[in-house]
Amino acid sequence: MIPPRRHLPALPGLLALEAVERLGTATAAARELNLTPGAISRALQEVEAQLGTPLMIRDRQRLRPTPAARDYVAQVRRALDTLGQAALRLRSGETGGALTLAILPAFGMHWLAPRLADFRARHPQVSLSLSTRLRPFDMEAEGFDAAIHYGRPDWTGAEHLLLMEEEVQAVCAPTFLPSPLTAAAGIMDHPLLQIESRTGDWGRWLAAQGVAGQRPGGMLFDQFATMQQAAIHGLGIALLPTFLISDDLRSRRLVPAFGPPVRAAGSYWLVWPRALPPRPPFAAFRDWIDGQRPR
Repeated sequence: MIPPRRHLPALPGLLALEAVERLGTATAAARELNLTPGAISRALQEVEAQLGTPLMIRDRQRLRPTPAARDYVAQVRRALDTLGQAALRLRSGETGGALTLAILPAFGMHWLAPRLADFRARHPQVSLSLSTRLRPFDMEAEGFDAAIHYGRPDWTGAEHLLLMEEEVQAVCAPTFLPSPLTAAAGIMDHPLLQIESRTGDWGRWLAAQGVAGQRPGGMLFDQFATMQQAAIHGLGIALLPTFLISDDLRSRRLVPAFGPPVRAAGSYWLVWPRALPPRPPFAAFRDWIDGQRPR
């Protein structure tokens, strides 16, 4: 239900409030919004009067939001982002439009990006925006049309399309081991590299090699690209997706430490909200990426 209009502050005041909370001063907010500091101050006072509560603590030259104001601004920021995306979509017309997609950095760089020229050639009217996300997030609250996600298809309220099953391989720099290991358990005698969001991967890899009940630790990384470079420079043995290291294996920047690739615990999926009807730009992208999947 839409709240009574008297509870909705004017848009200029909300823009001023969001900018001041983010930038810290009325002067900086005025510069960004092309207003005077006085206009920013008046807009803040109007919002406070309309809401009936103070939002800013005036401390010399700085403005500090109250704790309640911080929570309010976080919701205002999401609403402003939604309005901005809606305006982009309206200006783009019915057949084209803006498409916002959350992606994983390694998959986006090495699998999706090389294919996007084909999408643009087929759908030049679609304006595609990509944003990296490493942690779980609320797709609708952040205004994304869809996301490329790693895991299993167990999300509530979402539709999904399998893009690629993942295989991982234990690899290291050619100089790290004199020769490949003769037993999988031998990896535990060497420094291991792992992604912090998948700390059970080495245990699953060992179980696939017949060594159950192990969960070795190792140096943690938040992204595959950093871990890949660490392995290339001899910091340890890394468990990396094969789509990411194919060039490194061909050039022998990396070599197998033991065994062939094994199936990972998750796969890559295109995921989108079930409750929202697909707009033409997303339908075009979904149909296109469906044709890019390994068969």
